[in-house]
Amino acid sequence: MPELPEVETMCRGLHPIIGMQIASALCPKISVKPCGMYPEKGKLLKKLVGCEVLGIERRGKRVVIQLDGGNLVFQPKMTGLVSLTDPPDPGHVRLILKVQKKAGSNRKNIAQPEQVFFWDRRGLGTIALWTNEELENHLGPDVLGIDALTISVSELQSRSIKSKRPIKVLLLDQKVVAGVGNLYASEILHRIGVDPTRGADSLSDKEWIALHAAMLDILQTAIRYEGSTLGDGTYRNALNENGSYQNHHQAYDREGERCSKCKRGSIVRIVQAQRATFYCPACQR
Repeated sequence: MPELPEVETMCRGLHPIIGMQIASALCPKISVKPCGMYPEKGKLLKKLVGCEVLGIERRGKRVVIQLDGGNLVFQPKMTGLVSLTDPPDPGHVRLILKVQKKAGSNRKNIAQPEQVFFWDRRGLGTIALWTNEELENHLGPDVLGIDALTISVSELQSRSIKSKRPIKVLLLDQKVVAGVGNLYASEILHRIGVDPTRGADSLSDKEWIALHAAMLDILQTAIRYEGSTLGDGTYRNALNENGSYQNHHQAYDREGERCSKCKRGSIVRIVQAQRATFYCPACQR
């Protein structure tokens, strides 16, 4: 589930480890499906030890920890979580990094983090250590679309206007725009009153402007609320605390409820590209 707001919240929460050094790396023994790793586990753990954390960045829906020995990339996918405190349960912890102040460092943080966890309930997420070149090959501009927080109206429209795919499905295409997922696509289209089944090529210039503005506002607001923690309780911020934007959802996961926007229709659920879409037939035409 983690989309742009949730992953951005994770990244911001990891900032206290910048300048610290990885003292040890281990993958706890677990009885569930392992997640994907590159390189293989033994090599990955060995390469991480001793690396200094230079920075944190987000690429679409991925967390990137920049190291002096490469880029540690976490792809949370459906149920992944990167945190500085004990995650929801120990049985699904995939990686633990113990971090320490680098020798000779003048860091004066009163509360310094000691560990970084990657937790994934379903094991669909991935962990990769890539060189700068590999990072660009996998997540550079030729592969990943422009980030949803920086793409312009004209860029978004030019990448989409010729597509006959339903607009909701198109917004999920990370090569078109990076970061938007199922939840926020439903919220964006509900905000502007556009039917999610409409072809992207049918939107007017005015509707593209409205979509772009709604996308920025909803994503930025969701970041301020530290993302959405849904009913399964899977998503947490880096300090293992719930986000709160779920309290502001207008369409997502509100099937059967009266539309808070038009007060006439009720939210319905349909399936598009094997994903649930929530919308109001009365005001999204």
